[in-house]
Amino acid sequence: MTDLYAVIGNPIGHTKSPTIHKAFAAQTGQDLDYIAIEGTLGGFAADVDHWRAKGLRGLNITAPFKLDAFAYADRLDDQARRAGAVNCLTFDEQGAEGCNYDGIGLVRDIVVNLGVPMKGRRILLLGTGGATRGALAPFLAEEPTELVLGHRSPEQAAALCAAYAGNGALVAADYASLEEERGAGYDLVVNATSASLFGRSPPVPAGVFRTGGLAYDLAYGKGLTPFLRLAKEAGVQKIADGVGMLVEQAAEAFEHWRGIRPHTNEMIEKLTIPLV
Repeated sequence: MTDLYAVIGNPIGHTKSPTIHKAFAAQTGQDLDYIAIEGTLGGFAADVDHWRAKGLRGLNITAPFKLDAFAYADRLDDQARRAGAVNCLTFDEQGAEGCNYDGIGLVRDIVVNLGVPMKGRRILLLGTGGATRGALAPFLAEEPTELVLGHRSPEQAAALCAAYAGNGALVAADYASLEEERGAGYDLVVNATSASLFGRSPPVPAGVFRTGGLAYDLAYGKGLTPFLRLAKEAGVQKIADGVGMLVEQAAEAFEHWRGIRPHTNEMIEKLTIPLV
């Protein structure tokens, strides 16, 4: 019997997840189907219950339902618990297990696929939303010299720094003070804000970039976003969007569900568009 998996979001028409997981299934010889579900705003639990009754085995979660999935889960892995958000649900006899693979997928793309080490480096992570929450623990586990949280929300930034106190060199800085107070630029600058989705860049000064570093935008499939354009104009030679993270977090979920790790390079190459 073919096992059923899905991704849920609203809107969901842009999703690449069915393409990715069906390719993973063909590559690894797994008998499964994977569909996209447009979730009902305010009706996440009812939607999931409906599809579980139809035999749904696992579910990827995208915006705006990651907090709903966190509340829905009967048990959580460490990453989801610390992030306060879930991007993968697995359904079994014990109920619904919630995991968060966003940060793990991001780190794997940066360190393994792009060949950029994080250990001993200065890193600037922009934003205090769900994407940042999922990234903080995996980033700190890489032992950067300094991880700076660039923000426009002092309250949220302070709460995140407090939550991860004692786990590494995490500090917060508002956008206006990034260049003046931190200085010297960063080896890695990651845009985890939603600005690129609206054709904007977070208000960071050009001085945050190092020409020999990496500028990484979590948005994918949009070509040269305003953030990446800013980095390129500042002389950064290595830029990347979030397509690798998308594929790598999908591979983490697939391995969790099916017990086999798919290769990701071919799918990343297939989905990558030129950053021009």
